[in-house]
Amino acid sequence: MQIVDTHQHLWDPDLFRYTWLQSVPSLNRPFRVPDYLEATQGLNVVKSVHLEADVDEPFMLDETRYLLALADERDNPLAGIVACGRPENDDFRSYLDKIAAHPKLKGIRRVLHTQPDDVGQGRTFIQNIGSLAGYGLSCDLCVLARQLPIAINLVSMCPGVVFILDHCGVPQVKERILDPWRSHIAEIAKFPNLYCKVSGLVAYADPARWKEEDLRPYIEQVISCFGWDRVLFGSDWPVCTLSASYKQWVEALYSITRSAGEANQKKLFYENAIRVYRLD
Repeated sequence: MQIVDTHQHLWDPDLFRYTWLQSVPSLNRPFRVPDYLEATQGLNVVKSVHLEADVDEPFMLDETRYLLALADERDNPLAGIVACGRPENDDFRSYLDKIAAHPKLKGIRRVLHTQPDDVGQGRTFIQNIGSLAGYGLSCDLCVLARQLPIAINLVSMCPGVVFILDHCGVPQVKERILDPWRSHIAEIAKFPNLYCKVSGLVAYADPARWKEEDLRPYIEQVISCFGWDRVLFGSDWPVCTLSASYKQWVEALYSITRSAGEANQKKLFYENAIRVYRLD
């Protein structure tokens, strides 16, 4: 089966600064295109979408331009870039004006799970996210399970924007906690302009003892709420390597969804990504 990976990362601390990597020693090194190609070998990953990796703010524009240049090269599967941004800042649209013309730019993300809750609720933030529709860009949402009400409010305020919820809303997989995450997923899934990325779950599982069945209730909940036309596969590589190899995650997700049939799996692993991220 062909795979479109809607959530891969690359970073190079030799080029740009990522302060958060200092707290994760196993990830605090360069992860470049050859490393990704090695991780995906034999898995038929035909396209990928690069998600920003929370580079330090002074390096945002340079990193985005660097990644867009990589996507223009023909020796990698990069088909789209979701760039970092600071919608809470007054100069956000000026920043967009410098990058939005590139056809490989597909969206913007502001990681909120590392920020105070009020960042994603400010008036400037909401207005700037709403402006993405005019640029033809989507917005990836990266929030903790407890922050899902913040995401629900943001999506409700920006009906013209296409949103993609990263990592199934970051449920507490290791602790096996389903509620209130489960009810929040059901609520946020009611917005037709929102899609859900089935990604990141192994990184939130017990790294030493996770099993396929630990992931199943979370995957089944998002598919039940969003349906097969609004879910997307993402590897979250290399963050997934904290708990599993790229191949192990793909095999677990494929196994969990096998009973739904090949047509639905093709939507999850390939077709929906092409449509939602405009990768034609």
